[in-house]
Amino acid sequence: MQLHNGKSHVLNCCGFFCAERNMANIYTLRAFLFSQWSSDVRLDGKTVIITGANTGIGKETTRDLAKRGARIIMACRDISKAEAARREITEDSGNQNIIIRKLDLSDTKSIREFAQIINSEEKELHILINNAGIMMCPYTKTADGFEMQIGVNHLGHFLLTFLLIDLLKKSAPSRIIILSSMAHSWGRIKLDDINSEKSYHSRRVYGQSKLANILCVRSLAKRLKDSGVTVYAVHPGIVRTELKRHMNLGLLCLWKVVRPFTKTTVQGAQTSIYCAVEPSLQSESGGYYSDCGPSSCTRAAQDDEMAEKLWELSCQMLGISWN
Repeated sequence: MQLHNGKSHVLNCCGFFCAERNMANIYTLRAFLFSQWSSDVRLDGKTVIITGANTGIGKETTRDLAKRGARIIMACRDISKAEAARREITEDSGNQNIIIRKLDLSDTKSIREFAQIINSEEKELHILINNAGIMMCPYTKTADGFEMQIGVNHLGHFLLTFLLIDLLKKSAPSRIIILSSMAHSWGRIKLDDINSEKSYHSRRVYGQSKLANILCVRSLAKRLKDSGVTVYAVHPGIVRTELKRHMNLGLLCLWKVVRPFTKTTVQGAQTSIYCAVEPSLQSESGGYYSDCGPSSCTRAAQDDEMAEKLWELSCQMLGISWN
């Protein structure tokens, strides 16, 4: 099991986990390695969109940015769950300026309707956090016929960003945060079978979607150079969220072993928050971040030629022109 605290630390999971008397040490170590990032930066007067804001990392990111005074737009598929989360966060933060807008990233019609509302109602957009995602689900397709993981995790957010980019440029300096994962190392981009119709392996396809996120950030950063809009890819860590619900029995057993070393949702949200508010990052763009600092990604995630091919394919699939 590999944990990150700026450097890599290799721990013997079984040695810690099997001895009950060492459990207290495990949780103490986890708290040390995954401490909460601290900053007093305020976001008063700033507008933020967070996809998947009603649960997990998105919910905790929403809570933190609300406490900083931001106007938050919770972009969620399940409105009833979003409303419950909004009430909780409003009470906790004292921020009444939190609204909900319906967004289903598995349906381009919903994405376009959401973006139309935002562009007509909002004068500014300073931070877009593409947080929502799906992991290792059974093979299904989106409303537009895309494989679900590449459709939601990459193409849905790609289209959303495209539709909101003019507002982000108008509001510059502004930021785009895209949640990826260390799982990008599991996959490769299959340009000739992007929808996994020839073969489907849920873990590898999830990895492909997370690799696509990083490649998108690299291409987007180049296109946004000197625009005042900066973009960041984030690995939140191994976090205890609802995403594990599609894991098979073998992975669930492994999860039980490594669970003491995983992050809470609050801890998992820290790098997203860092990339959204840290002043020094305003001069940086296109990087990959983990544990509130720059991190390394695979060689495949640094392949600019593949990034351009994926960009072109994504535009073709979505029927858009983004030069």
